[in-house]
Amino acid sequence: MRAIRALPPGTVSTYGAIAKAAAWPGAARQVVRILRQVRDCLARVLGAGGAIKLRGEHAAEQRFRLQMEGVTFRGARVDMKRHEFQFPSTKAKSRNAAKRKGNPS
Repeated sequence: MRAIRALPPGTVSTYGAIAKAAAWPGAARQVVRILRQVRDCLARVLGAGGAIKLRGEHAAEQRFRLQMEGVTFRGARVDMKRHEFQFPSTKAKSRNAAKRKGNPS
């Protein structure tokens, strides 16, 4: 949940990137399950390549919410080059944690 709430307005991420940022690489489906319970965070999380994976009026609502935040689209997909949030790498996090503990990496 922390990784999802870290997304600033006007940025998006993918289910897979959220899973990786939460230290659950390969657990994109679990992210989907969590998001079904927490709908307020749903708008900024997309499928790979910026595709809206919701259906029907939920997809239209997600697109509308993103556009209201200034997110632009290229056809049916979000322009990921402009709007994808880049999480800090997990390698950098673990190196910094090791340095704080006095272990050089």
